[in-house]
Amino acid sequence: MVSQFSLVQPTQPVSNRRGRRRAVFGGIDLGTNNCRMLVGTPAAHGFQILDSFSRVVRLGEGLYETGKLSALAMDRAISSLAICADRARRWTGDEFTGPIRLRAIATEACRQAENGVEFVHRAREATGLPLEIINPREEAELAVESCAPLLRKAGRRALLFDIGGGSTEIAWVRLDSGIRPELIGYLSLPVGVVTLSERCAGACYQSEGFFSLVEDIITMLRPFESVHRIGEEIRRGGVVMVGTSGTVTTLAGVSLKLDRYRRGLVDGVSLTRRAVDDALAEACALGRDGLSRHPCIGMDRVEFVLPGCAIFAAIHELWQAPRLMVADRGLREGMLMRLMRDMPTHKHRYNA
Repeated sequence: MVSQFSLVQPTQPVSNRRGRRRAVFGGIDLGTNNCRMLVGTPAAHGFQILDSFSRVVRLGEGLYETGKLSALAMDRAISSLAICADRARRWTGDEFTGPIRLRAIATEACRQAENGVEFVHRAREATGLPLEIINPREEAELAVESCAPLLRKAGRRALLFDIGGGSTEIAWVRLDSGIRPELIGYLSLPVGVVTLSERCAGACYQSEGFFSLVEDIITMLRPFESVHRIGEEIRRGGVVMVGTSGTVTTLAGVSLKLDRYRRGLVDGVSLTRRAVDDALAEACALGRDGLSRHPCIGMDRVEFVLPGCAIFAAIHELWQAPRLMVADRGLREGMLMRLMRDMPTHKHRYNA
């Protein structure tokens, strides 16, 4: 298969409105629940977004029970990837002088599934995208990379977490080590909003079941705490807790009483521990019907909110940071920032 996108050769610049010429970069993140794409060009403070796409594909639907990606889930994912490929080609046509520099990744669903590698090869053939499965460490690194602009002058350390569809990534980060945040340690928990909703969605709507899940997840986190002594570092001060997941941005929307979700009001906001506790309590009290009517949630995400809240509540309880920084950014932004920084040396790595 010949890729229609460039990963190895430097990107040729494209024209902008003022006649200058800039390179174009793209990142595609195929997760357990969503397929997302971001296209951007370097700007003074990071990058300027040229195009974005997000669609719920539920690639991991049924994976917990069967161990495999279902035919329907794979079809949905490939259909969305094909849309991403078509939109990316807008930046590679005759109007421009070179191909977009693009990376496409798959995460936990493809790591877990018996047929994950087979699906990736099929998706590559069907779309022309250079889709690759990344490991949990790189997933944590990309999440940290995406949040780096928010972490400048944030303190000594950061505890960053990303509650995904199939897994939850925890990153323990040194901030006073030099130019960029440095990953000290990471943990990938095999629980996410999709897998947890399939295993015990009903339990999340009952107080006893919810807190039982929280305790189970705390037990999974304790070995990481024992190694890194994060709680002790929090008590010393200078540790910022950062959440990058949809669960956390939803809780921020609840806390801020938004009439509709607004990224500009959520990304980078700092919530007190009391505000976080109140938002968690409100989300749990709303129930399925109330959550589905909430302007920051809606029917397509309602079944994942409380499973995500259970995972977050465990992190929040074990590591009692005084404030939570909310980041509406993730792997796509991390890929773009890394591609822009490493353009001369980045190589295409396919580890499936």
